[in-house]
Amino acid sequence: MTLILMGPAGSGKSTIGRALAARLQWHFIDADDLHDASAKAKMSAGMALTDADRRPWLQAIREAIVAHRHSGRPLVCACSALTREYRRLLAQDDPDVHFLYLDGPAELLAARLRQRQGHFFAPPLLESQLDLLQPPQADEAMVLDIRRPPEAIVDQIVQHLSTKKGP
Repeated sequence: MTLILMGPAGSGKSTIGRALAARLQWHFIDADDLHDASAKAKMSAGMALTDADRRPWLQAIREAIVAHRHSGRPLVCACSALTREYRRLLAQDDPDVHFLYLDGPAELLAARLRQRQGHFFAPPLLESQLDLLQPPQADEAMVLDIRRPPEAIVDQIVQHLSTKKGP
């Protein structure tokens, strides 16, 4: 199984993803680590990525998902997955890929980004992500409120997983 924690920058994907993977004893991948140098430089300069910029990145994430599937290792992945098309490319009708949408107010996302240090994502890019975001429908993802503490969100996911085969 692969769980993809999705949402815009500042939603807590990496924090919650690492904690969830540790709790489940699954492997964790932060999709930010799969961006190439030119994409990171572009975002650092405050320029939004285009679909063409994102395509190799999305392909690299999908390859990581497939590699984990073939190895038999379950995976937690932190990835923005902002549009339905991006989610389609990541899942490719794979029934074992499940999305968990970290949802919260733009003001909270912006405040978190202002506090974040050492990351290549320029905080002004949040607006472009929110403009691009196509929130998943209820049947596409489990929706989680980022106003709750990360540990409570992890507890909610683990509880949900214990009652179902997947999100």
